[in-house]
Amino acid sequence: MRHAHDIRRYDHEIRWTWHAAACLPSDVHIIEEGHPGRTTLHDDPIESAHKNGLTVLPALLETHRPLDAVVLMLGTNDMKARFPVTEMDVARAVERLAMVVIGSGAGPDLGCPKLLIVAPPPIQEVGCLAEMFQSGSARLHRLGAAMAARMGISFVDAGQHITVSPTDGIHFEPEAHAVLGRTIGAALARLLD
Repeated sequence: MRHAHDIRRYDHEIRWTWHAAACLPSDVHIIEEGHPGRTTLHDDPIESAHKNGLTVLPALLETHRPLDAVVLMLGTNDMKARFPVTEMDVARAVERLAMVVIGSGAGPDLGCPKLLIVAPPPIQEVGCLAEMFQSGSARLHRLGAAMAARMGISFVDAGQHITVSPTDGIHFEPEAHAVLGRTIGAALARLLD
């Protein structure tokens, strides 16, 4: 188990993206664009505006196009106490990001990439991040399922498959990365079939 103040990322072979790639054909390449502290569409007044997913998403889509599929898993950082938002606010923010992907022309032949929305698992208010995410666990439930169904977008509820680390209540332990990776990999395989 990693110490709560250790900010290094896990090695590539531990992260969920590696496990997802193992479920897909060898010619499929997963591009990691995760960023610690990234929100859906909020400029973070403490950690800086570069954490705003809506601001950076268009550049990421253009940088990596053509993309067959995009996986969006955001919402946990919106639950920080400094952002007074509801579950519905976060779901609508994810919907806004989905619309950016859909309208991006970043897919093959300038079309729309396929889209998979992943709701993060529920947070726990424990450890060194408990105060930062105070009341966050009460606000993050089944994020995005109704939105994804309404928009006809593929959806995975990570909370049905993994739990967060009891060390900090936010991040995933290596075993959870493996389970989540296999789950997302299977969903992507169906999406790309």
